[in-house]
Amino acid sequence: MTAPVFVVDRFDDRGEGRHVLDGPEGRHAVSVKRLRPGEGVVLTDGAGRWAEGEVEATEGKDRLIVRLGHVVEEPEESPRLTVVQALPKGDRGELAVETMTEVGVDAIVPWAASRCITQWKGERGLKALGKWRATAREAGKQSRRVRFPEVADAATSKQVASLLAGAGFAAVLHESGTEALATAELPASGDIVLVVGPEGGVSPEELELFERAGAKPYRLGRSVLRTSTAGTAAAALLLGRTGRWS
Repeated sequence: MTAPVFVVDRFDDRGEGRHVLDGPEGRHAVSVKRLRPGEGVVLTDGAGRWAEGEVEATEGKDRLIVRLGHVVEEPEESPRLTVVQALPKGDRGELAVETMTEVGVDAIVPWAASRCITQWKGERGLKALGKWRATAREAGKQSRRVRFPEVADAATSKQVASLLAGAGFAAVLHESGTEALATAELPASGDIVLVVGPEGGVSPEELELFERAGAKPYRLGRSVLRTSTAGTAAAALLLGRTGRWS
């Protein structure tokens, strides 16, 4: 059986040695996964540091004693892929975050586009952002990532434009694009930033703003995907083309 992944706040600076996994992660390991002495685990801080370990003992219902191997750090991926995701309705935002995490997106930026039906305001917005971040964490564990995607604070269109201006390759999925994303010329260096609009589409004003920032509109394919799936499909396409899936 593949060793399950659990998240730790940090590793002891000494690296190898015992580690006590407690709290929600410890409870999940002991009471849900029912791990026993001798079974393997992987511990990670979600920021690139990780170590393989072996269960030494369990205590109660929520403490796992792990004998750790050497702690190593996985380098950041290159090129870095950021997806600007317009806010979908209902729980489709969590679906988008989950699947984009699974395919390997490095950062997700929630975007309050003008045509979004959903708007994040006040406590409701903070709660929704928390759900996105929790989803990224759980999907990162499930997909055995040791560097989870960053989920930024919700961005305005002007903030998205600034992000696009600093990218090595900036793209907006839009029906007005005359070039397919599958054949777009990707740069040898620099980050990739991809914008996925809401169900109502990117407005002409937003598209003009993004084009001034250096982003071009691209078509993804013949069919029209929902905003909650378009980012995942486009990210998979780009990651394959950059060689990160090789």
